[in-house]
Amino acid sequence: MAAIALDVDAVRARFSALAKPTAFFDGPGGTQCPDSVIDAIAGYLRDSNANVGGPFANSRRSDALVARARLTAASFLGADPGETAFGANMTTLNFALSRAAGRMFRAGDEILVTKLDHDANVSPWLELAHDLDLRVRFADVADDTTLDLADLERQLGERTRVVAFPLASNAVGTLTDAARIVELAHAAGALAWADAVHYAPHAPIDVAALGVDVLVCSPYKFFGPHLGLAYVREELAASWRTYKVRPAHHRFETGTLPHELLAGFVAAVEHVESVGWTAIQAHERALGERFLAGFPDRCTLYGLPGMDGRVPTFAFTVDGIAPRTVAERLAEREIAVWDGNYYAVEIMERLGLGDDGAVRAGFVHYNTAAEVDRLLTALDEL
Repeated sequence: MAAIALDVDAVRARFSALAKPTAFFDGPGGTQCPDSVIDAIAGYLRDSNANVGGPFANSRRSDALVARARLTAASFLGADPGETAFGANMTTLNFALSRAAGRMFRAGDEILVTKLDHDANVSPWLELAHDLDLRVRFADVADDTTLDLADLERQLGERTRVVAFPLASNAVGTLTDAARIVELAHAAGALAWADAVHYAPHAPIDVAALGVDVLVCSPYKFFGPHLGLAYVREELAASWRTYKVRPAHHRFETGTLPHELLAGFVAAVEHVESVGWTAIQAHERALGERFLAGFPDRCTLYGLPGMDGRVPTFAFTVDGIAPRTVAERLAEREIAVWDGNYYAVEIMERLGLGDDGAVRAGFVHYNTAAEVDRLLTALDEL
């Protein structure tokens, strides 16, 4: 069956933000929004703005929007609507969810995280460990930046309560073997707790197929507004005593939701669905292969050298130039990249990159081959 080609010019026409001369390779820190998302946010505030639960028209429209957003979240994650929750961002949600889970833990219990994780799936457990006298263990990473599953398995024990892991590294782009991690976690009697923030723009999520107990992600990484989204397996959520006000119906949403952002979230998912995952993944893979084929000799790549086992996010350094300086010089050429550790503290330390970290360029479906060529030329000329 032939791959479905992505019409990148037609996609880019949906984004007023992309009319600028800037080549946006900063997607791992937050993607641009299509106009449909912006219009949905403004449209809600213009026509439907009210709190929920009232008998008047605007409130009823807000009720309908929240219900639609929950159905959209369920479809996007492969979950039931009641298993979804919205929050300010993934980090805030993860602190709240870990606190709820922590009410079931006892001193001496253990949490296993990985050195591939973003700190939003590490620090909530470190802080909980501080409060409850738990122990946090770290599964190591191999030299090629793949997760060391043998090390992860060795560190599991009868006191392991959670195995927290990323589906994809936000720093070096490496994918993890989620099915095997979940299998190992459950065999040890632990929860499988997935960070899908960096994975979500690049591939579909199906929590049932993954078998995870908790999954968190961020719509602003997949062309939506600044918002957090979580899945918690229904039976698990029902067993937790959660932090909330008494009248609140939802376990994990502690106050009025940002309704306008829910409208934007719905539009973002509709955008992704209209482009299609097959076309998105084929296009992104081609961009990644183009970048790797032309990768300059003066640069050092940290991560897998091909597109198998990764998403098109690349961490690298340029010989003799500090990562911050590289990012600044690229910015002068209207090329947006990140530098530093991107909150991926452990992998940067594991790679010996220190406080300066590395340069990060991430490709998403609205990037073009010409933009990739611009980046490669600029790196040659720095």
